[in-house]
Amino acid sequence: MLSNRLYKVLYTVYFPPPVNYLDVDSITSLLASLRFLAKITAYVLIECYKSIYRQELIMSKIKIQNFGPIKAGCIDDDGWIDIKKVTLFIGNQGSGKSVVAKLISTFMWIEKALERGDYSKEWFEEKNRLENNFLPYHRLENYFLKSKNGQNKAYFEYLGNAWHITYDDNQLILRERNHSNYHLPQIMYVPAERNFIAYMRSLKELKLFSESLKEFLTEFNKAKRNIKETISLPINDVNLEYDELKDITHVRGVDYKLSLWDSSSGLQSLAPLFLVSFALSHSILHQSKKSESMSDDQAIHFKEKIKLIVENASLTDEQKRLAITALSTKFNKTAFINIVEEPEQNLFPASQWDLLKSLLEFNNQSKGNKLILTTHSPYILNYLSIVIQAAGVHNKIKENQNLRNKLEKIVPAASLINAGDAGIYQFDEEKGTVSKLKDYKGIPSDDNRLNNILQEGNVLFDKLLEIEEEL
Repeated sequence: MLSNRLYKVLYTVYFPPPVNYLDVDSITSLLASLRFLAKITAYVLIECYKSIYRQELIMSKIKIQNFGPIKAGCIDDDGWIDIKKVTLFIGNQGSGKSVVAKLISTFMWIEKALERGDYSKEWFEEKNRLENNFLPYHRLENYFLKSKNGQNKAYFEYLGNAWHITYDDNQLILRERNHSNYHLPQIMYVPAERNFIAYMRSLKELKLFSESLKEFLTEFNKAKRNIKETISLPINDVNLEYDELKDITHVRGVDYKLSLWDSSSGLQSLAPLFLVSFALSHSILHQSKKSESMSDDQAIHFKEKIKLIVENASLTDEQKRLAITALSTKFNKTAFINIVEEPEQNLFPASQWDLLKSLLEFNNQSKGNKLILTTHSPYILNYLSIVIQAAGVHNKIKENQNLRNKLEKIVPAASLINAGDAGIYQFDEEKGTVSKLKDYKGIPSDDNRLNNILQEGNVLFDKLLEIEEEL
């Protein structure tokens, strides 16, 4: 509702007194009214722009019910989980964090394949296509919840920037959306089992592991071969080196040099994650700067080649996938979707902070990038809150360079994330639900499952003191 002052301003501007009756005070009042109206107009335009910009950044969301630990699904926003610039999933083991992250990875890949023309819409919509061709990649094919009569109860809905994908009654339903700002993504799923990478050199050694871990090893091998001399890791003042002749990755400190498999478990977890994230984010940044793109004729020729691969009965599904992947490198990818399980794995809290700042910096390099994390660590959550708070302070500082320098020492500007670009969700393994973490002026609430567990430790200690006082 408009304020009384604004009503008066509008009346003065649109129904001014006759010029003959204007004195100096009237003119001054009219000019003041015009200035006030200009400010109001500018404010409205800025807020409209912010709204449109944020909608563009959110881009996608997902709804999941009756699959693995997820039963009722998200209890907020009509069941939707927003996939923002940064999305964090917290909760107990077995609560469904990784299940949701893997489904996001799966549906984003399907959307990319549809947009690129890897397969036809009709091919995707064939009965049981999701179960047979896509869920086994993350070993999710046995997660369906059944009704008493054995009917599949699972329901998925993914609203992407280019496609609206629904899964119901064992079938995908695909609807193309009107879009003009779809960023073709490089999707990387970083599994918690990444420590094994330090001990393995080839895919043959990963026979018992998931396809996602095999793909991660492939990207790690590519990244380490591109190390020129050394690359600095964000913790312990150590560098990563690669001996191509012996095919050995080394960790070099101030006064030591060890092979990665002889280093600490924290470095074995961090080094592959950091190196792959660094390599892919910089590759996407380079590709997104290229101005050339496929012409219409090239696109038609590309889809004809895809069709020949798909219809070639002599090729296995895996051979087709590899052939399509190789052919699809002609498309410039302009977004890096980095999905990381437990970034805190085997790391001291201070090292978690340093790693998080690096992952956020990589994520901020390109507009379409997204970072999705699953965690058990209260430090990751609290450090993300610090980054969001720092972004708010940064926006208020404006041109004060002295204050900017002070802020940079706390949180680098390259790692900042605005409150509206972050989403945090809590998982309840007992109820099978997901809920959106509340915030206060954009800052994540301290009343969350991770902090509550820490508080429970204090309560237990108080009870022990009470017993001790009774002695």
